[in-house]
Amino acid sequence: MRFHGRDLRKGQASLPGQIYLLTTVTASRRPIFRQWPSASLMAREIRRAERSTAIASLAWVLMPDHLHWLIQLQQGSLQQLMQQLKSRSAISLNEIMGGTGPVWQKGYHDRAIRQDEDLRAVARYIVANPLRAGLVEHIGEYPYWDACWL
Repeated sequence: MRFHGRDLRKGQASLPGQIYLLTTVTASRRPIFRQWPSASLMAREIRRAERSTAIASLAWVLMPDHLHWLIQLQQGSLQQLMQQLKSRSAISLNEIMGGTGPVWQKGYHDRAIRQDEDLRAVARYIVANPLRAGLVEHIGEYPYWDACWL
């Protein structure tokens, strides 16, 4: 049986006002965000999405080969949001890296956050990823993250 990333989306709904934890991974898990130019470009794309009226961005961390993003959906769908983010970033990333082809794996993972969950605890867990991965010893040493509570 062959896995298809698009199957992750079947039967799921995007609910305005709902808070989601989104995760998307680079194609072949290439660590393209280890380099400053590609990581800063991706951070700018996240910032662009934050300025839209579609979402309220609560926290994010960009790891070498994936992105974790805590958002509150305001309008549109998660599929539209992720398609736009991945499309815009792939075009720009291919341009600066001199590449062609896919930058991201197809699909993404989303998890709706329950109302009884502590959002700050979820955000702390997200931004602590570089610590758990052994990339840094203190979160202040890692440049590719943000949280609205700062």
